[in-house]
Amino acid sequence: MAGNPPEIPAPSASLSVPAPAGSAVVTASPLARAERFVWLTARVLEQRRFAYHFLRGPADPVEAALTAYLNEDGGYGHALEPDLRGPVSQPLHTAHALRVLDSVGRCGGLRIERICRYLTEVSTHDGALPAVHPSQRGYPAAPFVPVADDPPSALLTTGPVVGLLHRNQVWHAWLFRATEFCWAAVDGLEKSHPYEVQAAVAFLDGVPDRARAQAASDRLGRLVREQGLAVLDPDRADEQPVADGYAPGEHHFPYDYARVPDSLARRWFTDEEMARSLDHLAAAQREDGGWPVTWRQWAPGTALEARPIVTVEALRTLRAHGRTIS
Repeated sequence: MAGNPPEIPAPSASLSVPAPAGSAVVTASPLARAERFVWLTARVLEQRRFAYHFLRGPADPVEAALTAYLNEDGGYGHALEPDLRGPVSQPLHTAHALRVLDSVGRCGGLRIERICRYLTEVSTHDGALPAVHPSQRGYPAAPFVPVADDPPSALLTTGPVVGLLHRNQVWHAWLFRATEFCWAAVDGLEKSHPYEVQAAVAFLDGVPDRARAQAASDRLGRLVREQGLAVLDPDRADEQPVADGYAPGEHHFPYDYARVPDSLARRWFTDEEMARSLDHLAAAQREDGGWPVTWRQWAPGTALEARPIVTVEALRTLRAHGRTIS
């Protein structure tokens, strides 16, 4: 056979074999338990991502796996974001694809030009992205993701895309109006919910005007605390109501906003509050090695596909904040 075989990362050294009867029981590390969960349940994309982030795997297989979700219009579909089913490209799928590309250092070149052309084609009249494009109609979708014929622009989808493209120093005509939309949306936030705040943080962490971003973040942090959008004491989470339309127990914690220590949202929380939330995240790993899905589960397959995604991100968050996972 011509050429070299693809590189396949070896199993983690901490992935232990059960001890013989009568011997001491060795507890596997969080990473080893998660590794078994990923190999057992994950899609190829999440397997490749796990290998890249935690087993020194290469980036090429991640991008190759992601390409399976790419459509001819330059957007991504095929349930890349598990709560939207069907083949059609959607802004939420494409935002997910951009996060994956960013995480492996591939957010540039012709692939991003193609994505920006797709973003331009599906934008609303004010140059930003809808949460769900009408092409989703006719395909299964989560009941909490409504499909409208003329959807408005949404910070939920536009913010993370704009912030990520700016952080990677991408320059495209689509970004001008989309950036202005995000600034107006963030500056106008008065009553919000956790996912919208996360989208605002993703925008503010990447936008070039750092002084304006810092000021907007400080105001947003006060809003989060005043409106109880972050659980600051995980031991009393049950006493805090969830946002309207969220599933029972669908709480958000400081690490949900500050996924990395240099996020602007990290300043919203004390060291003690952040540490408690990370303790809670570490303790949330289930017996099977994966982390749970906290949002509403409306179909068996979507929950199965989402848990490995959540697991990879939980491990990345813990490691970014200096927690030992292996």
